[in-house]
Amino acid sequence: MIKGRGATRSPKPRFLNTTTVPVDDGWKAQDLINCEFSGKAPGTHLFPDKTRTLITTNQSPDVPFNQSINPYKGCEHGCVYCFARPTHAFLDLSPGLDFETKIFYKTNPVDRLREALDNPRYVCEPIAMGTNTDPYQPAEKELRVTRRILETLLNYRHPVSIVTKGVLILRDIDILQELAKHELVSVAISVTTLQTELKTKLEPRTASPNARLRVVRTLSSAEIPVGVMVAPIIPMLNDHELEKIVHESAKEGAEFAGYIMIRLPLEVRPLFEEWLEQHYPMKASRIMNRIRDLHRGREYTARFGERMRGSGIYAELISKRFALALSKSGLPSFSSDLQPEGGERRLFANTRGTGALRTSRFQRPGELPLEFDD
Repeated sequence: MIKGRGATRSPKPRFLNTTTVPVDDGWKAQDLINCEFSGKAPGTHLFPDKTRTLITTNQSPDVPFNQSINPYKGCEHGCVYCFARPTHAFLDLSPGLDFETKIFYKTNPVDRLREALDNPRYVCEPIAMGTNTDPYQPAEKELRVTRRILETLLNYRHPVSIVTKGVLILRDIDILQELAKHELVSVAISVTTLQTELKTKLEPRTASPNARLRVVRTLSSAEIPVGVMVAPIIPMLNDHELEKIVHESAKEGAEFAGYIMIRLPLEVRPLFEEWLEQHYPMKASRIMNRIRDLHRGREYTARFGERMRGSGIYAELISKRFALALSKSGLPSFSSDLQPEGGERRLFANTRGTGALRTSRFQRPGELPLEFDD
């Protein structure tokens, strides 16, 4: 176990044919000692990611957005279950410790975003942030990549949704309030557990459960549409907290809630299994068996419609429990409806106004507004 890190090692990137093995040759230069060999916690290193295109598009039918922006590659939060870990292999880096210690940040984000939005062929649709790695991880405090993107989106009156575990989002409450006035923003705070001990093991560098609930309360008090994502739900580890998380979040002002079952694609599965054996050895086999129940006997399936919710009796039980929890807490049914509604796009159901993010208010700086408010 490496203090402050989620992964226990750095498995070889799947696209590399070579493997490095730490060997003590007597050379004691501190910077050259491999962290796995020395047993010392590796530090975080930031690298510029030369950005050509900022906006990423997708055609997935089971996510509530068509385009997204990820300000960072890799995430220092170190959540061991993170389904984005395998993306580091495309950089010839390990989805293990490299993913949470070697962080790449987008360069010239304002210029790249303006180029995209100024393109005459661009059609305004809500942009999702935080769907891959957290836009409010520690590096954002100094780099301010996410803030600069939000400032630009506000300038263009462009709708955006944000998912985060980070309390740093409160730094940008001024921009979020302005976006909210024009119905251009929706925030979802990821709440995995209300147990500090489990959070520390599962998500070592994230905000505490109480801190995340305070973020919900603060954003709600500022009249910024906010909800929670109970994600991921892990059988026999945090699934018993589902109702309490929904209830406590609603008390703090959450307007909507959603959930996602744990996903273990590619290198994430062995990393998660090693983590289980280290922290919960008596439960490990039972947890993995229940995860296989969600995916027709496999640890994971990428099938649309099942990859994030699972299938079978256990998946149906969680779905019914979640629906009942929403009902008891006075929250609307979870929705990822992307169908146009009066020219708008709906990213998350909520109780304020129409619940939609306004695409009709998009305007390029210097252009006359297409919509006039009463």
